[in-house]
Amino acid sequence: MNLPIRPRLLATAACAAILGACAYAQPAPATAADGVLVGANGMTLYTFDRDAGGKSMCNGPCAANWPPLLAPAGASAAGEWSVVTRDDGSRQWAYKGKPVYYWAKDAKPGDRTGDGVNNVWHLARP
Repeated sequence: MNLPIRPRLLATAACAAILGACAYAQPAPATAADGVLVGANGMTLYTFDRDAGGKSMCNGPCAANWPPLLAPAGASAAGEWSVVTRDDGSRQWAYKGKPVYYWAKDAKPGDRTGDGVNNVWHLARP
């Protein structure tokens, strides 16, 4: 349901009063396009071989080159998607347990220039 804020608040309040709770399906943080995952902006997403145990190992300068797909406050796991907490306390989306990232050198949707960088970065595939 995609209501403007005020009607959404009223709908939530009404639902909570009648049912005790409301559940709105949150949209997936990324979609598949041409065999790879892409963010809402259409940019390709990648995984990092050094990430382990659902934790991002790409921080500081690494994250400047490989910006994480950040999860907003209140985002929660759904289906194959989960949320991991980064070293700086921010939250990042993970697909099948692997945190996902953009590549700063991809200039436009459809670019896939990060695949194979240093033999540790790979296209995120559904």
